[in-house]
Amino acid sequence: MSDGNMIVALDIGTSKVVCLVAEVTADDRVEVIGIGSHPSRGLKRGVVVNIESTVNSIQRAIEEAELMAGCKIHSVTVGIAGSHINSMNSHGIVAVRDREVTDYDLERVIDAAKAVAIPADQKILHILPQEYLIDNQEGIKEPLGMSGVRLEAKVHLVTGAINAIQNIDKCVRRCGLEVDGIVLEQLASSFSVLTDDEKDLGVCMVDIGGGTTDIAIFTAGSIRHTAVIPIAGDQVTNDIAMALRTPTTHANDIKIKYACALAQLASSSETIKVPSVGDRPPRDLSRQALAEVVEPRYDELFNLVQAELRRSGFEDLVAAGIVLTGGTSKMEGAVELAEEIFHMPVRLANPQGIEGMSDILGNPIFATSIGLLQYASQQLGPRERQPQKQPLVADVAMVQPLQEKTGLIGRVKEWFQGNF
Repeated sequence: MSDGNMIVALDIGTSKVVCLVAEVTADDRVEVIGIGSHPSRGLKRGVVVNIESTVNSIQRAIEEAELMAGCKIHSVTVGIAGSHINSMNSHGIVAVRDREVTDYDLERVIDAAKAVAIPADQKILHILPQEYLIDNQEGIKEPLGMSGVRLEAKVHLVTGAINAIQNIDKCVRRCGLEVDGIVLEQLASSFSVLTDDEKDLGVCMVDIGGGTTDIAIFTAGSIRHTAVIPIAGDQVTNDIAMALRTPTTHANDIKIKYACALAQLASSSETIKVPSVGDRPPRDLSRQALAEVVEPRYDELFNLVQAELRRSGFEDLVAAGIVLTGGTSKMEGAVELAEEIFHMPVRLANPQGIEGMSDILGNPIFATSIGLLQYASQQLGPRERQPQKQPLVADVAMVQPLQEKTGLIGRVKEWFQGNF
């Protein structure tokens, strides 16, 4: 979109592709004006396995959103997930140049923090500052302009497989779109479902999608740990299809309409019709029997999340408990089962913080796509809406004729004098 006030989010999930078009108002509110959604074909556990099918799904979702918003989409902010995502915490130290922290010092300390060995097939997706230290003074969030001699930065690094990132990028570009940014999906979801109080107190967000379950842990207002578990809603659907001997499409419908994650909440007297494979007549099944198929998979998933929480070392620091979101978290009994396993408060979170179409978008299914909009409005929106000062290199180029006599060395010397 040529208009700097417009932002577009593209959530390429395992079960669906969602495109949201939003307008950022003068007072920085995000108002959704277009929605496009299409079943996802071509992804498995968050990773592209068929480019043609993925491109077709993206194009359908984009066309729907364009039709509703009445505009042409040129660029998008895209979410990425999958078990290829890795994360680590890192630490950088530099000397403050003029005894006062400047943008240049911040760039240098972030560069120092990201100078860690990562595998050759991985690429850094995000460098997320947690806190800064100036001369051993901890807990500084905004160090710019502060006095000191030594500046340290603690950051959270997120890396992803280069091939997986390139395939997502390729699919989007095959649709004739530019990529404004590729964002970790649980980071995006955290923008739309977590409150500042929860982040300060300590919280573990669990985004249960179709192909992956994404985890993000926050303490003291900053992200501390991210992880991906390759078990989610698709495995529940497959369990139902196998146990009930019914086609996968019918199994998914049964899961959405009747399934319960805690068998004791389901009634044994309530029956459901289960379509059979081939020409066999449908069968009757009690809802409790269905819940007994579903509960072990949710039990396994929550135990894996708990194991990851313990491995991260933050289990005792998440005082605000667990926040569930994502389409698969909506199932009846999921919150109750999670409370039994985690022994801490659990809530189901609907996305917040945007305007327009709230009756449709106030659903955990849209947590990631709404979070992508909020991320884009914070990271990309302000820069596009405000006139940017041209860098000094451009100023040098403007007075090129005056510098021709001095040659290359003279121009370089003059540039350094202007910048330093």
